Amino acid sequence: MKKLIQLIGIAVIFCSLIFAGDAEDVKQSIENSFAYLNKMKKTLNDYSKDGALEFWSSGGLLQTIDPSGRPETYDEINITPKHIEVVVLAPGKAATAMYYSEGYMKLKGSAAVDHYLTRVSQTFVKEGGKWKTRTSHWSTVKGGYGTRQTGQE
Repeated sequence: MKKLIQLIGIAVIFCSLIFAGDAEDVKQSIENSFAYLNKMKKTLNDYSKDGALEFWSSGGLLQTIDPSGRPETYDEINITPKHIEVVVLAPGKAATAMYYSEGYMKLKGSAAVDHYLTRVSQTFVKEGGKWKTRTSHWSTVKGGYGTRQTGQE
């Protein structure tokens, strides 16, 4: 009986160590996505194989994002995620993140947004060992602006 209890204890510790990095991995995924966006001037395709649903900071209706990602490109962009908090919903399977994104951008064919400032809530699922975006909600903060686009082009 003592050995069984020890085995269970070891299993619990082992499982908690395996999933302890989920929050850090999601946070790193978000930071990598913004680094790619700022460097390449287009979004990293980190969407789920099932695509995603999004509410954009410009308002408007619910957007359906294809698994291939968002097609827009930018003339200029420098957006930083800040104060990222991650809640693991199902270890190794699903998590949600809440944070702020701030900076400036100029979407090709649109006016510049000099002070982009939004609250972000995103849900992630783990697919093929990587965290993928399944939902996003971008909401402007007073004193900042969201994008001026209102639908997919």
